[in-house]
Amino acid sequence: MHFSAVLLAALPVTVLAIPAAVADLPVLSFPGTETSSSSAPTSSAPTGVTIEGIAYAGSGCNAGSVAGAISSDAQTITLLYDSFVAQAGPGITPSEARKNCQLNLQLSLPQGWQFSVFKADYRGYAYLQDGDKGVIKATYYFSGDSTQVSSQLDLKGAYDDNYLKTDEFGIESTVWSPCGEEGLLNVNSEVRVTPLNTTNIALLTVDSTDLNFETVHYLQWQTC
Repeated sequence: MHFSAVLLAALPVTVLAIPAAVADLPVLSFPGTETSSSSAPTSSAPTGVTIEGIAYAGSGCNAGSVAGAISSDAQTITLLYDSFVAQAGPGITPSEARKNCQLNLQLSLPQGWQFSVFKADYRGYAYLQDGDKGVIKATYYFSGDSTQVSSQLDLKGAYDDNYLKTDEFGIESTVWSPCGEEGLLNVNSEVRVTPLNTTNIALLTVDSTDLNFETVHYLQWQTC
């Protein structure tokens, strides 16, 4: 997908505010997250893993704009955002240059199991003129635990294409869900564009031609 400067300048500007529902996000207190275990990660997951709920708020994820699904083998979680777009340029308000989304994903899992995110795929589209910069960043953590793991993709203009970025987290930075608890995984995502000057036009989405932002999170499991 290729946008001309004229088409981009004509994009409708929607100012999104953090919805009031942010105050209603579930706040759960878990015991300290396990970062190590006597059991090594296994390639197979337990049966009966389901997504119990998805709560989200932020300038990049207004109400009804996020959908999530877990694969039948519980190895991947796919999240689709249909309004996660950062843009900058003439006639576009400065607040549109950065969008964020705080997402809480609650999984129901059998007793004696825990999971972690060990890899993430980011798919989207970027239009950056020469000298422009784009950033896609995500931070993962479990409620009640201070340990976090982050990944970031930096793009530099000139760039006019779809992108696919895969981040793999090392064993030393793996964050595990509490053992034997429902796992409330928090994902704090941000997309940001920084144009070289006020006349440049920049756009960044976090899937491709339909301007959706797709992320795929790969899970690993272990008994505990």
